[in-house]
Amino acid sequence: MKRLGKIVALVTLVVFMLSLVLVFSPSEKAFSSAGGTKKIVFWHITTDAVGKQMIQNQVNRFLKAHPDFKVEVVPLQNDSFKTKLKIAMGSNQAPDVFVTWGGGPFFEYVRAGKVKDITAYMNEKNYKSRFVDAAFGPITYNNKIWAVPVEGAGVALVWYNKEIFKKYNLKVPTTYDEFLNIVKVLKSKGITPITLANKTKWPGCFWYWNLVNKLGGASAFEKAAERTGGSFADEPFVKAGQMLQDLVKMGAFPKGFNGLDWDTGQSRMLLYSGKAAMELMGTWQIPIVKAEKKEFYEKNLDFFPFPSIKGGKGDPTSLVGMASSNYYAVTTTCKYPKEAFNMIQYLIDDQAVKERINYGQIPPVKGLKFSDPMLQKVYNIVAKAKSIQLWWDQYLPPQLAETHKDIVQSLFGLTITPKAAAEKMEKAAKEYFKK
Repeated sequence: MKRLGKIVALVTLVVFMLSLVLVFSPSEKAFSSAGGTKKIVFWHITTDAVGKQMIQNQVNRFLKAHPDFKVEVVPLQNDSFKTKLKIAMGSNQAPDVFVTWGGGPFFEYVRAGKVKDITAYMNEKNYKSRFVDAAFGPITYNNKIWAVPVEGAGVALVWYNKEIFKKYNLKVPTTYDEFLNIVKVLKSKGITPITLANKTKWPGCFWYWNLVNKLGGASAFEKAAERTGGSFADEPFVKAGQMLQDLVKMGAFPKGFNGLDWDTGQSRMLLYSGKAAMELMGTWQIPIVKAEKKEFYEKNLDFFPFPSIKGGKGDPTSLVGMASSNYYAVTTTCKYPKEAFNMIQYLIDDQAVKERINYGQIPPVKGLKFSDPMLQKVYNIVAKAKSIQLWWDQYLPPQLAETHKDIVQSLFGLTITPKAAAEKMEKAAKEYFKK
């Protein structure tokens, strides 16, 4: 009986020990807190197969140099990412590293103490000097840097059909008056001067944003958006609406443009066919046209920056868009901020830059050379830009951005006056910010 009792006791002890092993098994979280494998959670929005693998390869190089770390890479769709991040930030479940466009919504997280100040990291060994100057605007707040420029540049440029310009002896304009003269000549020849598909509203906004930028300078929008002494009813906003509607009244755009769909290529088809001569669009035009009409891309496509406006306060080199289409930030809840920052560096080191160029991006890094003359030309313009005004619909809070796009579409439809449009936007901003 004693022997049996010992066996029962031994079995009981073994079962108890096994239960402890199961309860306290070294999960990823336990490793992270127990000094074993350290974990970084990383959210991004590159969801195509090639882009996802590219980022994973870059993370793998970080892991090879840091074998004591594990990185949980989480690719998310754009809209679901925005929702998930907002919830995570509010419930203290934020990732360690996350993608951002910078601007207003990002600065809300900064003000809430959710984002780590990485100014010291960026200044270490003068790392900041690696990037083009214009890349820092959307992620600089209170003279501090809050994220790293990583993804390729995306700016609005006027793309044009070289054959049409050559046929009618048209020279690339540097001033808005010269541009208007081109519109008049093309109209007289039966060519639609500017193709536009504005069903989704944002393509038309490019015109309004560039006009405001050239009229009032980058500070006009920023002061209005940040509520720091500016108003969406100020003169540059009203004047931009007037100039936009002048183009509509001149017949610069195709019939029914507010109902045409950019996503299905309805604006580009007019460019390819020679029925339209120009389109104001982002630099993603390059890979899209290359894929859709390679011969047109190689022989017939070119671009020029949005022209300067006489008397305007905007710098001639200023652009609208992003020197870096995506930035990466570290949260204040990250246990390993220095290593998280180092992981981001692997996303934009020399090897990553080569990978991103092959992927079709224009990295926001100084001194790059491209085999494609078009990419080189875009890069040179971005590198020289004194400022790059972030897309308004990325800078503004989502609710306000939607209101703004509705208003601009109404301006194009001539259903609201420029003054009323500016006042409506200012009223919406006041209500949103309660100021």
